[in-house]
Amino acid sequence: MTVTDLVSYDDALATYDPVMGLEVHVELGTKTKMFCGCSTELKQDANSQTCPTCLGLPGALPVVNEIGVESAIKIGLALHCEIAEWCRFARKNYFYPDMPKNFQTSQYDEPIAYNGYLDVQLEDGEVFRVEIERAHMEEDTGKSTHVGGATGRIHGASHSLLDYNRAGIPLIEIVTKPIEGAGERAPEVAKAYVAELRELIKALGVSEARMEQGQMRCDVNLSLRPKGAEKFGTRSETKNVNSLRSVERAARFEIQRHAAVLSSGGTIVQETRHFHEEDGSTTAGRIKDNAEDYRYFPEPDLVPVAPAREWVEKLRAELPELPRVRRNRLREEWGVTEHDMQSILNAGAVDPIVQTIDAGAPADQARKWWMGELARRANEGGVDLAALPITPAQVARVCALVAEGSLNDKLARQTIEGVLAGEGSPDEVVAARGLAVVSDEGALGTAVDEAIAANAAIADKIRAGKIAAAGALVGAVMKATRGQADAARVRELILERLGAEG
Repeated sequence: MTVTDLVSYDDALATYDPVMGLEVHVELGTKTKMFCGCSTELKQDANSQTCPTCLGLPGALPVVNEIGVESAIKIGLALHCEIAEWCRFARKNYFYPDMPKNFQTSQYDEPIAYNGYLDVQLEDGEVFRVEIERAHMEEDTGKSTHVGGATGRIHGASHSLLDYNRAGIPLIEIVTKPIEGAGERAPEVAKAYVAELRELIKALGVSEARMEQGQMRCDVNLSLRPKGAEKFGTRSETKNVNSLRSVERAARFEIQRHAAVLSSGGTIVQETRHFHEEDGSTTAGRIKDNAEDYRYFPEPDLVPVAPAREWVEKLRAELPELPRVRRNRLREEWGVTEHDMQSILNAGAVDPIVQTIDAGAPADQARKWWMGELARRANEGGVDLAALPITPAQVARVCALVAEGSLNDKLARQTIEGVLAGEGSPDEVVAARGLAVVSDEGALGTAVDEAIAANAAIADKIRAGKIAAAGALVGAVMKATRGQADAARVRELILERLGAEG
């Protein structure tokens, strides 16, 4: 089904209620894999970070990564989950071409964390509670590279290459309970939930949660049911969606696709789907198995995990300030509205602003530059704010140069441009480009006298009491000094020269 075959979004929601389930996989930032001592460092030679255990060779025995368990508990606590007093791993049997053991070590009916929730704030300030079914530990698969096809997928490829470096890297899978009642805002809720979860994961320090690098990815489960019905419809599962915008688009497309199929008398197939960034569509993957088809059974080579209550409570006490609480505190400290804070959050500017303030800049100036000039440049370049080649300390230095009168706003923008271009620190850019404000009274006086002489009619108006006309002379001086004069001081000198009072 193509985009043109869909029913309109409004028509879909007029007839059906969407029900979602979101499964988010988080790759933990541990130094070693979940069940062996192999490094998790990225971008190494293919198959160079493997051992008999993660390759599933006969006789190799796994050992649980303690930091992986600790990270799972932290995530569970931050999601208001109950932490199991006793849980164990299971083997999930399925044909995994990129999992050399041909089964995945995961958790099935006994997860380490369960029955929690996460409150998320939508763009208009409404808070929506997403209930969490479970958070469980497992391992990642390897990486398949399909060669010879036009799409990069297995269909049409001449052969495939397998890299097992990623196989065995610790994952936490966070599964929501069915999300009902979101109505037309379901795609927005999905995006907001994944965004809030990403911020929470980063705050806990258990993963960088970089979606573009696959460190965090979301499976979007969606079904429709007729208005007023209680029974859930058949669901589809759009796999491995790796950006916030794509999560929202995938949910929206599937709502329209399901509605089109159902409205035409068709039947929804329970299957996996592939998401396509170029047009926001999804296409069929494979028929989705039920849990019993995976033939789960307890992992015989691993002992159960029984976190001591003292350890759990110690981790609870050490939890950092959670993102939503932090944002509310910062909003009050900065004196901004809910709308402004949401804009800062949407721009990814919270941490850069905080770090700029920590480096000595006033809060209003830090916000001004990150949400103004720097946000504009990030948008033009199609990159995140954090990806710009300028540090919060450098932005704080620009703020300091403006505060001390060495730069005005125009010159500060040029300084930032130089830093972004790799020309050095703010002070080095100012020196190399000759951007410092002209503060020498003699030079300013000469420029003012020349502007007065060249604009005699305007000068006469000022002498006659039309003080507003001074703006034209200020502009002339600023042009003559390439914007490097202190405009306020220039105005003072003009009025002094012409015997007028400001």
